[in-house]
Amino acid sequence: MKRERVIFIIGPTGVGKTAFAVELAKRLKGEIISADSMQAYRFMDIMSQKPTPGERKAVLHHLVDFLDIDDEYSAAEFIKRADPLIDKIIKKNKRPLVVGGSGLYIKALVDGLFPAPEKDTAFRKRLQKEARSSGTKKLHDRLKIIDPEASSKIHHNDLRRIIRALEIFHLTGTPISAHKGMTKGIKDSYAVRLYGLIMPRPMLYERIEKRADEMLEAGLVEEVKLIRRRDPSMTASSSLGYKEILGYLDKRYSLDCARELLKKNTKHLAKKQLSWFKADNRIRWIDLKEISQENAIRLIVTECKV
Repeated sequence: MKRERVIFIIGPTGVGKTAFAVELAKRLKGEIISADSMQAYRFMDIMSQKPTPGERKAVLHHLVDFLDIDDEYSAAEFIKRADPLIDKIIKKNKRPLVVGGSGLYIKALVDGLFPAPEKDTAFRKRLQKEARSSGTKKLHDRLKIIDPEASSKIHHNDLRRIIRALEIFHLTGTPISAHKGMTKGIKDSYAVRLYGLIMPRPMLYERIEKRADEMLEAGLVEEVKLIRRRDPSMTASSSLGYKEILGYLDKRYSLDCARELLKKNTKHLAKKQLSWFKADNRIRWIDLKEISQENAIRLIVTECKV
């Protein structure tokens, strides 16, 4: 039986995912599900670079502009909302396009996210004390016995992950690798196609710098003032632009300094996103310097007909 196809358009911040996905959705008769952790928030229009009113009129967007600024958002919450949306879109004979740069959200949707137990603070403190007295390697050796698969993927100095793996076994009696093996994502129900947009780093950084200037000209400072008054959640306040502008508003540095910090931190985020995505060999990369957007869209449309 042929499985329904779900298309992902992913890549680093600033590469042009939104405009690309809107044009692609028009050709595929699709609807877009945002996998952007910040576009979900109301009042965060400039900071999150939401689709424009024109783009949202041209193509129906989901999971954009629906959360209050003091609400938390997570990969688990994203899955809970995105999964039924995919089924709903397909039942309308439309194509679901998942679009964004939040690597964890995308991986969680595709591969699943196992329901991890709550932390055991006393157990963690005991292991941390043991690591200080006997070394991290001793805990890693214990993990090797309990869960050889997990230990092979966790560096022997990565104390946080070692303790979490031991903690899950302590709380559930089941190794963390077994939990992950039982986890199901949409890849088990749909034919998933992941397309990553990329361009040479100097070209991407130039776009990022230009966008930061445009955000400030569009009223980013006023937007941050508004969000601050509404007491943003931990998730919302982690958005790029918020802390950088707060430093200016608190008179810790000038607006020019805030501008440069925004550019620097956005480039750093793009680098981190690329590192995350490059580890997934299922992604088909499209270099927008080597191929025009129009030809790239035609390529994807053609592949979707096969």
